[in-house]
Amino acid sequence: MRVGVIGRGFGERVVAPAFQALDGSEVVDVVSPRDAAGVESLCHRTDVDLIAVHSPPFLHLEHVRWAIEGGHDVLCDKPFGRNAVEAAEMRDLAQAAGVLHFLNFQNRYDDARRSVFDAVADGAVGEPEHVSFTMLMAVSRSPLRPYGWLFDAAAGGGWLRALGSHQIDFTRWAFGEIIEASGQLRTAVIERPDASGTTHRCTADDGFALMLRSERGVSIVMDGSSAAPMNVSLSLVVVGSEGVLEEVGSRVVVHTPDGDRELFKAPPSSNPLVPAMRRYAEAIRDAVRDRRVPSDVPTFDDGLACATVMDRVAGGTTSAQ
Repeated sequence: MRVGVIGRGFGERVVAPAFQALDGSEVVDVVSPRDAAGVESLCHRTDVDLIAVHSPPFLHLEHVRWAIEGGHDVLCDKPFGRNAVEAAEMRDLAQAAGVLHFLNFQNRYDDARRSVFDAVADGAVGEPEHVSFTMLMAVSRSPLRPYGWLFDAAAGGGWLRALGSHQIDFTRWAFGEIIEASGQLRTAVIERPDASGTTHRCTADDGFALMLRSERGVSIVMDGSSAAPMNVSLSLVVVGSEGVLEEVGSRVVVHTPDGDRELFKAPPSSNPLVPAMRRYAEAIRDAVRDRRVPSDVPTFDDGLACATVMDRVAGGTTSAQ
């Protein structure tokens, strides 16, 4: 499988090495998303099988369209476009062209998250009833991150779309489609200087609090921030009819009336992004080779479903149906 990567950030640092390290996979080029001519040229090359789009969300629709016009299978990063309208257009373009499409929810392949998913599916806590996510980070505040698309709502920015999309995808995958959604978005740092020192008002959120309900009747609460004064380890708690499953930091533990059982503990100083992306890249390689996408591999359909939930929350409505 020959891969062309669009993106000099996550695309170049994480995605390209993941595909290059795989047997039967080769990265033919990595181009800047701001180089329109270079991107269009890459998307129309005949020696490419998959285009990996890791440009900012306001460029996704254009880049995905070019990749599909070139006849290539497509991997697109999240957030999937600027809104659900663009997400639907990209999904429809891919379906109409008959190309394979993948959405970069690589967290499904994280060891700890897989451990939680498998334990829930195996009935470790009985029937799931309630889920709580908390992830407080200082990544946009300490040090202060310069103004860019992440802080511009019109460009598809916001911490809900950047990080909350991963959490929404996990709850859909593990507990069923989201049928109710409400919440609040907040902006703690209201102004930021750009790289040249010019100050801009931030129109996108740097924190969110959501209340969701899945089709299985599971209630879900999420609290996230990129502008906390310091990093606090992620906390994911699943309350079931027979026990409680807890992921905190690098550990996953099941608590039941009979005692506690550790399911997973990450090695010290490990970066979970890299192995998760490598496993996802392997799943994509196999799907492209076999021309079949397994049901647990995230696609544009998953990206659209998440975008729909986020649009409902941002618009202040309560139904995601």
